[in-house]
Amino acid sequence: MSKQIDKIILDALKEDIPTIDITTDNLFTDEQSEGIFIAKEDGILSGVKVMQRVFQLVDDSVYVKVINTDGTFIEKGDLIAIISGKARSILKGERIALNLMQRMSGIASTTKKFVEQITNNHTKILDTRKTTPNLRIVEKMAVVDGGGINHRFSLSDQVMIKDNHIKAAGSITRAVRLVKSKVDQNIRIEVEVETFEQFLEAIETECDIIMLDNMNNELTRKCVLANNTKLLEASGNMVLDRIKEVSETGVDFISVGALTHSVKSMDISLKFNK
Repeated sequence: MSKQIDKIILDALKEDIPTIDITTDNLFTDEQSEGIFIAKEDGILSGVKVMQRVFQLVDDSVYVKVINTDGTFIEKGDLIAIISGKARSILKGERIALNLMQRMSGIASTTKKFVEQITNNHTKILDTRKTTPNLRIVEKMAVVDGGGINHRFSLSDQVMIKDNHIKAAGSITRAVRLVKSKVDQNIRIEVEVETFEQFLEAIETECDIIMLDNMNNELTRKCVLANNTKLLEASGNMVLDRIKEVSETGVDFISVGALTHSVKSMDISLKFNK
């Protein structure tokens, strides 16, 4: 597990237990308990490894036996994992472990629904940077567990020339030329366009990807037919009901902010056996 994920967990634990767990620490010392993580609804599981890491950081003597792994489809009532160890340690990590696993499983389940709408083996579902602040790494892990693909992780990863960049630079052509002359040649350049005229300008530049932003299906298909060697990404208002038709236009990618910005967490519980 990465240092970044450890920091997320440790910060969450500090938020939840700034001094002591005033209930647990006054009830228990070294008493042993066992419990089960159980699914309370159907979906794609994600965050199991993160859940394990929570308990390792709380108390590395806690043992978690995994029954269902990340990326697995589970049904209501399915057992996810069995946990055993000091009752006080399990109770201290319970809420953080559940919060992260529930959130990640909700994202994975939503992503899977979008992926299942694709009617070909060509178009891929991408996530966006519309993530919960400081939780991007785990939310993007969940997208992958659901069958999606990660777009850029940060503003440092890839050039994305959007409408305000274009206005400030003067044109798409000038913006691409300026950035191309300064970045490493291995860095991909993506340009956002909103009209067919902008698209025709963009395909003549040295960009690698063109984002077709908020275009209807007819205009998207027109851009696909006029394309040369650029990768094409459709974006904007990508609700579940649209995905099948958008994929049929022939674009390479469909980016969906809803994978992470408006997801319902999956209902998962931890129940003690003793």
